[in-house]
Amino acid sequence: MIKQILNKLPRKPSSKSSQNNGGKNDSASDTMISDVNSSSKIVSSGKSLNKPVNGTQAPNIKSKQGKKSDQLGSIQGLNQAAYEPLPSFRDVPTPEKHNLFIKKLNMCCVVFDFTDLSKNLKEKDVKRQTLLELVDYMTSIPSKFNEVTMQEIIKMISSNIFRSLPSYNHDNKLPDVYDQEDDEPSMDPSWPHLQIVYEFFLRFVAAPETDAKIAKRYIDHSFVLRLLDLFDSEDQREREYLKTILHRIYGKFMVHRPFIRKAINNIFYRFIFETEKHNGIADLLEILGSIINGFALPLKEEHKLFLMRALVPLHKPKCLSLYHPQLSYCITQFVEKDSKLADTVIRGLLKYWPITNSSKEVMFLSELEEVLESTQAAEFQRCMVPLFHQIGRCLNSSHFQVLRL
Repeated sequence: MIKQILNKLPRKPSSKSSQNNGGKNDSASDTMISDVNSSSKIVSSGKSLNKPVNGTQAPNIKSKQGKKSDQLGSIQGLNQAAYEPLPSFRDVPTPEKHNLFIKKLNMCCVVFDFTDLSKNLKEKDVKRQTLLELVDYMTSIPSKFNEVTMQEIIKMISSNIFRSLPSYNHDNKLPDVYDQEDDEPSMDPSWPHLQIVYEFFLRFVAAPETDAKIAKRYIDHSFVLRLLDLFDSEDQREREYLKTILHRIYGKFMVHRPFIRKAINNIFYRFIFETEKHNGIADLLEILGSIINGFALPLKEEHKLFLMRALVPLHKPKCLSLYHPQLSYCITQFVEKDSKLADTVIRGLLKYWPITNSSKEVMFLSELEEVLESTQAAEFQRCMVPLFHQIGRCLNSSHFQVLRL
């Protein structure tokens, strides 16, 4: 009876159950510690350096978490803590050189902040030396790149070159008289590393070991679009490399040729009708000059439409002086290939003929002279009347250069 009453009374928690709970908590904390340790081991290994520092992955992580600066700092801090130089290719046996090549590529995926020159000096120097080794090794590769190697190469290149360019206000149109010397071009502080990456990229595209059939899976349309976006860089040194690399891609990846022409066309449309501000128009036209020179005859309708809808309207922007020599060359190439296009070109020049800008008018007259040299009599007669009306107006100009031409 007494035992039954005592059994109904509330009991204090036993020490055994508390020990069991404590055991569970300890095991959970042990699991967390082991996870942290394992992640630290992953970061310190050469293979995983590319994961959190990929130039395209880090912004996605930041946007999802909403803590941009803190997360980027932790990512860079983890990788920089394990950023130590790897052995030289000369110091390892030949069978191990390929694995070392992959490790060095992953190591160079880490992107440092160059706005502060005193920050991460040791790590920056290690990366620069590693990039130089990769460039040298590119010339001594004995066989074709396999798919895994190409994937790692493109990952390293993308991590470094694809970035946000310094923004400027596209809404501010350029003045009627644009002086290129008034604008000081900005130099990218990360160029000491970028230049070596671009040199590596150029050698990779030009290398006979690069099989276009495999490489096109990674140098795809998305990659080409991001590469074209970089032509808006204010650093002329970067645009020179981009110009050479894009020309090599156009020559090697025949499947991408129509897409590249269309993408450049879209850049011109936006420049003409929206922004009137782009740093790489002259460079893109220089590439197109070489492409047009290789067009087969008779010209495709696509190419003629490109002339009428993109190249001729490029005479409209006020900053024509920045790219007029390259544009004039492209226009002349079309007329030399097909003299029947002379009437279209001349009427296009008359449509966009400047009214109050004498310096721009001088450029139009010079280009008109080159076009007329390749114009046949039949095409000249079609546009003769409006052409001489415009020349008559030029004779009434008060600008001495217009009169001299």
